[in-house]
Order: sequence, then C-alpha cells, then structure tokens
Amino acid sequence: MKKWLSPFLLIAFFVLSGVAHYGGWDSTIQFVLAAISVIFVAGFLGKATESVAHYAGQRLGGFLNATFGNAAELIIAIFLVKEGLFDMVKASLTGSIIGNLLLVLGLSIFAGGLKFKIQSFNVSLAGMNGSLMIVAVISLFVPAVFLNTHAITTSDSKTLSLIVAGILIVAYIFWLIFSMITHKDYLADVTENEELPHEHGPEWSKGRSILYLIIATVMVAFVSEWLVGTLETFTSKFGLSELFVGAFLVAIIGNAAEHSAAIMLAMKNKIGAAVEIAVGSSLQIALFVAPVLVFASFFFGNTMNLVFSVIELLAIGVSVFIAKSIIQDGKTNWYEGLLLLVVYVILGVSFFMV
Repeated sequence: MKKWLSPFLLIAFFVLSGVAHYGGWDSTIQFVLAAISVIFVAGFLGKATESVAHYAGQRLGGFLNATFGNAAELIIAIFLVKEGLFDMVKASLTGSIIGNLLLVLGLSIFAGGLKFKIQSFNVSLAGMNGSLMIVAVISLFVPAVFLNTHAITTSDSKTLSLIVAGILIVAYIFWLIFSMITHKDYLADVTENEELPHEHGPEWSKGRSILYLIIATVMVAFVSEWLVGTLETFTSKFGLSELFVGAFLVAIIGNAAEHSAAIMLAMKNKIGAAVEIAVGSSLQIALFVAPVLVFASFFFGNTMNLVFSVIELLAIGVSVFIAKSIIQDGKTNWYEGLLLLVVYVILGVSFFMV
C-alpha cells in the first residue's frame, strides 16, 4: 500500500495544481496546491537523481545530486527573472544559501548527532568548502559596496555583475575539475568506502532512472511556473514581504528534496555526504545558479545585477561564518546542529518582520 501511496499523491497533486492554475481557481488555493506539488515533485526528482548517481559513481553522482537538487530552485528563479521580479529572485537565492547552510546542514548534523555522538568527515574538503564560501560572499559584497558608495553607476553595476558572473562560472568549472578529477582522492569522504548494514541498491534500473529523471525535471518546470504565477497575488493578499516569501517560503519548498536526502544520510553516519549536499548546494547557488540567472536576465533583455540588499548580505555573511566555524574541524555533534538551527530561526523571525 505504502509503495503506491507516494506516486499516487505525486500525480494527484500535480494534476490538481494544473487544474487550479488553468482553471483560474482562488490564488491561495493555487499557491498551496502548487507548493505541495513542488515538494512531491522535488522528492521524486531527488530519488531519481540518487538512483542515477548510484550508476554514475561517487564523484559524478555527487555532482548530479547537487545539480538536480537545485533544479527546482533554478527553474523557479528563471520564471521569476522572466517576470522581472528581481528582488524576489535575489531573496530566493539568499534563502537557498542560508537554507542549505543553516536549515539543511543544521537538521542533518542534529539528527545524525542524536544517533552518533561524534561524526567525522574529510577535513581537507571542509577547508576547501569554507574557502569557496568566502569567495561566494566576496562576489556578492563587491558589486553592492561599489554601487552603494556611488563608485559606479547602476548601468555599470549591471556590466560588473555580468563580468563577475562569468568569472564565478569559470571558477566553478575549475572546482569541478579539481574535486572530481585532479584531487578526487584528496577530497574523498572518510566513510565513502564503508558498507552500511541493510543498505540496498536502487529499486530502478539505469534506463528507468534516467527516464524518471527527465520526467521529474519536466514536471518541476511546470509546477515551478504555476507557483511563480501565484506569488505576487499571494504576497499582497497576506501582506508578506517579497524578501520573506523569496528567502523562506520559496527556498524551503525548493529545497524539499535536499532536506530529506541530507538528513537520511547523516542518520546513516554518512555525515560527509550530508555536508556535501548542504554546503555543495549553497556553493552551486552562489557560484553557478546566481551567475546563470544574471546571463538569463541579459538574454531576456533586462539585466539583473548582483547587488543584494544589506539585509540579504548580512544573512549570507552570518550563515557562512557560523557554518564555516562548525565544519572546519571535520567533526560534528548534535549541539552544533542546534546552533545552526537557532541562527536560522533568528533570521526567519527577522525577515518575517521586515
């Protein structure tokens, strides 16, 4: 019965969300159905990605997990960019970064720490991730500081953003080469060769896994468009700020697949893999997704700059600082996970009051 329950709910909410969208139902109902549908579809996408990753191998599999794990967020953001909702795009990017570093990582470390007193992972990988997070913060701070100090004009900020976006994409490509080819053994997780009791292979074949991955990606594209179509009406109806909706509601919905995957891995004592999902996804958002959106907006005819608000920069900076301080020694415990969650709640309450 349970085996068929999830696919049934997935299809049911996907169809209901489509009917609500094209049938012109109440905007609140449309938003709720679209949000639930995104969660189910993101879960389906995560499972398909995990299955494909099993056949692709550890390194390529990790890249696929990060890439398709962010697919929902990227597609939602592209539709927001197309609509010209740049403030909400930046808020959703901010929410994705702090959501992964604080909520996903925090829940993973906390859940794993309750089961295992101390969990360890590759210190070298932790150090590299920390350095990359700082680079990501610098890339977001520089355009904002130069524009707000009137050192450059608004037009110049768009040009600077395009240049910075290009540099970040190149840096991310070289990071993939470094981590997956030239130094893959150096960054290997300390637990990746350990066999877990009662662990089974994927239930889908290689061909079916790839097919389901394609289907899931297409479904994400549809439900993301439906969700974005309700955001402006929903936001104004309930008096919510674009900053809160983008940074928390959209980010949490888009991160649904990563939440469950990272927590389950941590509870299997694979904290290295859980950290890689949380931190790796944040890095991909900052070093790849955000730059891609800048170029996408350029091709849509209205370039989005990388100038984030002071509040967004503060949230990202605080998240990177606390996350780096916790993972830099390559060891975690449940209390460190709790500290990350505390910071996330503080930011959430603050964003809600904006």
